[in-house]
Amino acid sequence: MNDIERAIQILRRGGLVAFPTETVYGLGADATHSAAVGRIFAVKGRPATNPLIVHVANAAVARRYAAHWPAAARKLAAAFWPGPLTLVLPKTRRIVAEATAGLSTVALRCPDHPMALELLRRFDGPVAAPSANRSTRISPTTAKHVRKELGEKVDLILDGGPCRVGIESTVLDLTQGRPVILRPGQVSRKSIEAIVGPVELFQGSADGQRAASSPGQQAVHYAPKTTAFRFEPAEARAIARRRRRGDGRRVFVANSAASIAILRKALRDDTIIEMPRTPAAYGRRFYAALHEADDANAAAIWIELPPDSPPWHAVRDRIVRATRGGGAGGRP
Repeated sequence: MNDIERAIQILRRGGLVAFPTETVYGLGADATHSAAVGRIFAVKGRPATNPLIVHVANAAVARRYAAHWPAAARKLAAAFWPGPLTLVLPKTRRIVAEATAGLSTVALRCPDHPMALELLRRFDGPVAAPSANRSTRISPTTAKHVRKELGEKVDLILDGGPCRVGIESTVLDLTQGRPVILRPGQVSRKSIEAIVGPVELFQGSADGQRAASSPGQQAVHYAPKTTAFRFEPAEARAIARRRRRGDGRRVFVANSAASIAILRKALRDDTIIEMPRTPAAYGRRFYAALHEADDANAAAIWIELPPDSPPWHAVRDRIVRATRGGGAGGRP
């Protein structure tokens, strides 16, 4: 019996399988099985108000679980599936309420990874799968990250190598008058608008006491255990030089040439993780870099914010939710 066959048997009996996608590794369970979905929340320590994305093999399978499949969904699925775009649509009763935080909608996606697609095709059903990590912590982009975070709590971990996109999918709500991006990702607003016309953008954070309309809307998310701060490139010099008595070693995650030069000149005991300078390459590396920084046992992590422009919005969203505002005048 190969690993995919084992995974299907585990899913069918209500177990949990971690599997790779092009974005991050997911923690999967049968989305029609209440107890199985409940295990996802228990293992992750995830609040019940945070809905899950349901993964399917293709648009034909998605339509079984969407109560309404509008023209916009048809066009977007044709353009971007398989791929990192999630569509929020009215759900059928076959998707259990636990997977959708009790909402009448479901977030559906077809991932672009050969192992995930083989699993989903052969399972021939919906697999609810948030990122395979503890709630609010760094998302996993390798099987090693999953083992480090969840260990024996998962019945099987499928190893498909490093994720090639590296940050979570764009989530698009199609249940309102005008489509709304609930979470930015690699599929950009501009690309979506080229298919369906004007699109709104959700900004801010979800109220933790109420069901969120999408995963990834919490104020604190994707965060390392080590306290992490963000800084603008103009603050690099002041932050590099600031060191108080008793402060421990720091890890800096930076991508601009100017900031890296400043940090290398000013720092002695601190660590610098140099990041790629294009949005796609940065996204692919981001969570792995955060895991590396978190494993360094430093006193603090400082992450430089990339440009505030549309190509970088998804990356900036992850950084803001993973960090505190530090700034040149802040702590530590």
